[in-house]
Amino acid sequence: MTDALYIMEGEEEALRLDLKTDPDILQKQALWAGIKPGMRVADLGCGPGKTSFHLNRLVQPKGAVLGIDISKQRIDYATTHYRQQGLDFARGDIRKPLNHLGTFDFIWVRFVLEHHRSSSFQIVENISKILNPGGILCLIDLDYNCLSHYGIPGSLETSLFGVMESLQTRANFDPYVGRKLYSFLYDLEYSGIDVMLSAHHLIFGRLNRTDEYNWLKKVEIAARNSGYPFEEYQDRFEGFLSEFKQYFSHPRRFTYTPIIACRGCKTEAD
Repeated sequence: MTDALYIMEGEEEALRLDLKTDPDILQKQALWAGIKPGMRVADLGCGPGKTSFHLNRLVQPKGAVLGIDISKQRIDYATTHYRQQGLDFARGDIRKPLNHLGTFDFIWVRFVLEHHRSSSFQIVENISKILNPGGILCLIDLDYNCLSHYGIPGSLETSLFGVMESLQTRANFDPYVGRKLYSFLYDLEYSGIDVMLSAHHLIFGRLNRTDEYNWLKKVEIAARNSGYPFEEYQDRFEGFLSEFKQYFSHPRRFTYTPIIACRGCKTEAD
């Protein structure tokens, strides 16, 4: 089992994911998708467990949630901070057979497929095998990830697009996976497919601490490790980082990223 595909891996990643998860937003998304009390739920790519915790609250009484993640660090964090009645965590690789987990009434996959550009459809196909007939599969991810800014210096914009291109080829990252989710459910012949589009990042004016921490960590880890040479800057990555901090901390900055949620019902057993 390996974490090599995850570009944001680091000692503080569980904390970053925990801090940036908004319970009100994920509850709205889950209720829209059709989660109900009594369901058995799989949270695949559960990260630090905060999402699993709030999904578990929505399926009580008599429901259960199993959070699965490939990272031992994040599973340890989830077990320490969020384990409760009805909620359990385990390590697992969604690219491999999952039949040993049993079957589920509702499967939640949020901010996971972006890390599997070359195999995202195959992963959804694999996940579908553990969903009960009539069960709900909810896929949520970003589109045009981290690339929509106004008032951005040309050198900085060039570098950001360069970083994303490098991450696509070197780290299997997909900044455009959100637009693909509907086709995944369609091609697997799910019924009742619905789509919700909204803003995940909408940043203007004074920068709050959560956005500042989240974005600077992404730049420091993902951009630094992307392999992009940052030839636009004399100081290479350090010059890029300095200009990004200056741009992103200015209240005139306008940044947004669309989030696309797709849900559908499985009509036949595999």
